[in-house]
Amino acid sequence: MKAKVQLRTLPTQVAGVLIRRIATNTFPDGLAPSESQISTEFGVSRAVAREALKILASLDMVEIAQGRRVTVRPIAEWDYLSPLLIEWLPQEQVRELLLELHDSRVILEPAIAAEAARSLSDDDLARLRDLLDGMARAHEDPDVYIQLDLEFHMEICRSTRNRILDRFMFSSRWWQSAARRISNQAPHALPIATEQHRSIYAALAARDPKRAEAAMRVHLEANKANFLLEQARTAR
Repeated sequence: MKAKVQLRTLPTQVAGVLIRRIATNTFPDGLAPSESQISTEFGVSRAVAREALKILASLDMVEIAQGRRVTVRPIAEWDYLSPLLIEWLPQEQVRELLLELHDSRVILEPAIAAEAARSLSDDDLARLRDLLDGMARAHEDPDVYIQLDLEFHMEICRSTRNRILDRFMFSSRWWQSAARRISNQAPHALPIATEQHRSIYAALAARDPKRAEAAMRVHLEANKANFLLEQARTAR
C-alpha cells in the first residue's frame, strides 16, 4: 500500500503548531501570539500569519478583535468536529475525545435507529442490504470495511429524513473513522461487527423501533468495549 502524502499550506502548518501549543496550555495568561509575533517567530509574512490566525478562529480556539491581542477561547467552545483538531491535538486529548465520541454515539444512534425503523423506505432497506453485503466481503480489507460501515450508519440516519441529525453524523465522520481504526483491531472485530449490523438490519426490515434501538445499542457498546480493550493493550 502506498503511503498517503498530504501537502499542507504554510498557514495550515503554522496553525498546527499553534493548535498544539494552545491545547497544551502554553499560553496560561489566555493571550495567544499576535500577527506580528507569529510573523517574526516563524519567519513568514504578515499575510501567512493572518491566515493562520483565521484558521484558529474558525476552530473557535481564539478570539480576534480589532486593535486587541488575540485571546484563547475556553476549551469547551472549540470546534471538536473539525478534522484539523484530530490531526493536531496531543494524542492524550485525542484519546479522551474518541471515548467521548463513543459515549455520544451510544446516546444518539439507538434513538436514530428507532426513528429510522418508523420511517425508512424499501429503497433505504435495499441500500442498507447492499452495504451489509459489501461489509461481509471486506473482512480482509479494514480500510474498505470502515467506509462501508460509516455509510451504513449514515444511511440509517438519512432514513429518518432529519437534516440536523444527518449533518451531525456527517460532520463527525473523521472522528468516527479514527475510533473504528482502533476498535476494529480487536480479535475478530469485523466478522462480529458484521453480525451485529445484520441484527440492526433485521430489526429495521421488521420496522420494529424497540428492536432496532436495542440492536444498535448492543453494537455501539461492543465497539466501545473493543476501543477500551485496544487502548489498554497499546498502553502496556
